[in-house]
Amino acid sequence: AGSQCLSWTGLNCFFCSLPAATAAVYKQWIPNTNFETASNWDKGRVPCARDVVHFEKDKVISVFVGSPHALTDMYLPLNGEFLLASGAAFTAFDGSWDPGCDSGGTARFADAEHRSWFDPTLWQDVLPSGELRPGGPIFSVHEERVPCHHDDVIFQPETSFRVNTDSSQPVIHLRSISVMGQELNTPSSWAGYLGGPSAPLQFHGNGSLQVTGTGCPDKSGCACGNALDGPRICAALLRAPGRQCPEPACQSPLQPLGHCCGVCGATINLEFTPDFDLLKYQDKLIQELLSQPKYAGVQMAMSKVHRAQTFLGVVSRGAAPLIQIVLIDDRAGAQAGTAAEQLAADIMQDIAQHGEALGISSGKMEVATGSTASGQVGNHPASGITAGTVMGLLLSLLFLGGILFLYRKGKLR
Repeated sequence: AGSQCLSWTGLNCFFCSLPAATAAVYKQWIPNTNFETASNWDKGRVPCARDVVHFEKDKVISVFVGSPHALTDMYLPLNGEFLLASGAAFTAFDGSWDPGCDSGGTARFADAEHRSWFDPTLWQDVLPSGELRPGGPIFSVHEERVPCHHDDVIFQPETSFRVNTDSSQPVIHLRSISVMGQELNTPSSWAGYLGGPSAPLQFHGNGSLQVTGTGCPDKSGCACGNALDGPRICAALLRAPGRQCPEPACQSPLQPLGHCCGVCGATINLEFTPDFDLLKYQDKLIQELLSQPKYAGVQMAMSKVHRAQTFLGVVSRGAAPLIQIVLIDDRAGAQAGTAAEQLAADIMQDIAQHGEALGISSGKMEVATGSTASGQVGNHPASGITAGTVMGLLLSLLFLGGILFLYRKGKLR
């Protein structure tokens, strides 16, 4: 609030005013293009009075300026803007002594073009106030560390940014977007912002952001919606040095849906009924199991996913919604994943006893730990054989019977 916007296209400058169901999830963009952020400059410091400031001629940029600056000279790009906070300004250096700036030089602004919307390391979970969400036993698979279709996105107040929205899907749906402290939570308010001068400088790429204003309407949860961009998310995660997946201690690690790295531990896939409530069930597991001292180092991710299904392992039957639970722990070596495995067994036992009342029709467990080669699998329906299994067997018998009938009639050779 109270900011001004100094924009230019070519040599033209002008001033403009800047507009200030299930549990909502808030994700905040981390990097910025602020003038006072030292890491945005090649010298690792904010330019001082004797410096000559260079913005690349052909780089589109939006830069927030929070305080007054005296500079020797400044080269601007052909298309960009300064967002000036109250009291912020640029003045020409008058040659007087400037402490800490005895020798001037050239300060170049860093390239922000390649900061990708689908880089999970550039987002953080926050509270509605923008404060970091306290840590705990819950984590997210990589696809869900990027904003999902029903999430609220926050760009910090008094910050500028530039984000590449290249995507494998034409539209990226979101519940709301907050920019400069203003929450845009309706399609019309977002369309109005897109029509202003700043949006084209802040967002670029082939993916179009669309604000819906609606959260997840289903108490069993909603799939994140980033599956099509899963390869893009993993490429961004692993591109930089030091971000490679850690070498798992188990020989055949598990590969949870939506996660870029193999893990030692356990996964549980739940089939559910309309009575299932994702948040209530997650709270139940935290309070009754994860809070136990023996599971102090275990972390859990839980969300709705869509797993591809096939008929007889060949013909695609589409994707079925499941609740995926991923369990990992902080143990090393041969003990890696063993606490997660024990917790998974406790969850499966609880499902066998109370699954029907919780809206869980069946659960399938898979385990990979440092102490086992791989793949201990358990399947525990909550109440007998599932209807899907029965139908699959009947269809298989009908299919084989039809082939035999046609063969005996001479219709099939």
